[in-house]
Amino acid sequence: MGTALAAPTAIETDFDDQEILITLPTGAVATDTPPADANKAADQIQTYLIQARTQGDPRYLGYARALLDRWPEQRMTDRLVILNASLNQSLHQFEPAREQLTDVINQSTDREQVIQAHLTLANLELVQGRYAPAREHCEQLFSALPGLIATSCQAQVDARTGSAQTAYKSLLARTQRSSTSDTVSLSWAEGTLADIAAQLGRPEAEQHWRRVLTLTPDDLYARAQLSDWLLEQGDARAVINLTDGYEQVDSLAVIRAIALKRLEHVDAAPLADRLEERFNEARWRGNLLHQRDLARYALDIEGNTDTALTYARANWQDQREPLDTRLLLRAAKAASEDSIIADVRAWLNGHNQQDARYPEGES
Repeated sequence: MGTALAAPTAIETDFDDQEILITLPTGAVATDTPPADANKAADQIQTYLIQARTQGDPRYLGYARALLDRWPEQRMTDRLVILNASLNQSLHQFEPAREQLTDVINQSTDREQVIQAHLTLANLELVQGRYAPAREHCEQLFSALPGLIATSCQAQVDARTGSAQTAYKSLLARTQRSSTSDTVSLSWAEGTLADIAAQLGRPEAEQHWRRVLTLTPDDLYARAQLSDWLLEQGDARAVINLTDGYEQVDSLAVIRAIALKRLEHVDAAPLADRLEERFNEARWRGNLLHQRDLARYALDIEGNTDTALTYARANWQDQREPLDTRLLLRAAKAASEDSIIADVRAWLNGHNQQDARYPEGES
């Protein structure tokens, strides 16, 4: 699963000496002294990562990085290494994350941490469209800990390599038979079902994503996925309702801006202006984590096909989830870049990947 993050605070250059420039997020720890105990340090880092994912505030990633950077190398535990890898993945530093997780798998004697490393690495490989290693880690996960999460892991790989229909039916049956009350496992399975249903163009995608939000209301990734699905179904008003109060989260703000524009809403232009300022500042900072959001803004709000293609293509080099692929195909089509379309289609054909969300004729 991905992570939706909010924009940084706007740059201010005109302020009074007594003015409060910024309010730190609730729970931020302003200390130069890390916890003395490795488990307590890991708990704090994990809390930061959860807060980044559920609140969409990238500053929590900075707090996690600061704590890890102060932690002595000789006192790193397997759990801390995995959390470091998860942080690197959130920051789009995929190769260091891959190396760290592989080290845990190859060297750790802690079964629980090895299982966690397989799951995290399977997700990373899926995000990058590396399906063969993703399948291997899903299989290792299933051997060690069979259940809904492992089954979901396998279903995701199957769906993106030519067996979406079978993967959906199999996981749906497994989920319906399950008696677990584990919210994490159920949410994972429902999210996977939603994604595969959307890939197949099935209307059940909406109900699956809504179940995820019922189980985990703070799941910004699920909210963004459902919003995207509703937008593609032409239900702009539902998108506006679903994204209300989430304008600081880039992915949700861009989808909201598109919905407002389609409805010719009075708030469309002001939000578009705020997004333009936000993305300009991110480029100025050199801190643009979500090139997908900028590319989509350029394509669907600004109508700037060159900028959209530049960022969609750069994004696709690192992230090849279906929405990344769809965006690149759309941007290339808008820019009449047939060679890029051909390259993407060749990659899709190599994995036998088809998706109802891709532009007509490009899947």
